[in-house]
Amino acid sequence: MSADVSDLSLVRRVQRGDKGAFDALVLKYQHKLVKLVMRYVRNPAEAEDIAQEAFIKAYRALPQFRGDSAFYTWLYRIAINTAKNAVVSRDRSPIDYELDRHGEENYDMQGRMKDSETPEGLVLTDEIRSTVNAAIDELPEDLRTAIVLRELEGLSYEEIAAAMDCPVGTVRSRIFRAREAIDKRLREVFEGGLGRTEELG
Repeated sequence: MSADVSDLSLVRRVQRGDKGAFDALVLKYQHKLVKLVMRYVRNPAEAEDIAQEAFIKAYRALPQFRGDSAFYTWLYRIAINTAKNAVVSRDRSPIDYELDRHGEENYDMQGRMKDSETPEGLVLTDEIRSTVNAAIDELPEDLRTAIVLRELEGLSYEEIAAAMDCPVGTVRSRIFRAREAIDKRLREVFEGGLGRTEELG
């Protein structure tokens, strides 16, 4: 709660003309925003450009920000839309979702497999990671965005609903369908590789 309060006080200072307060918000969220945008574009430099563009849009729109949602939820929505527009305008498809080490810990299907340090276990972990990446990549955009915000960015259902501009029930449904699709792909790996599907239950 205190993060939201301090964000709001910085926002109010920006609205009163304090540009330094916006710098504080940029410093606080730039890494998260670049990481989020990297889910849409391959190139880190391009992701930084898009994140910067999102910050510029946010700065220009800040006079209209009323605080109905948390600042970072509002900022995420701007970043997602900016990234989508960049992808569309450059006629590219969204990237493979690389689950980095931090993402893996948040992704509980993979977390359950992390204790296998044997060579076979490590090969299996790589296979799980690439299966999860492929499954996420094949999801429709609305499901993909919802699962990424939930599992990789750690947003709450309410925050995702605000970022995606839809009801919380829709978010729950999208995340459920995304998890179901990923789980189905993982079961196929286990049926094919080990025949031990009950471990995923």
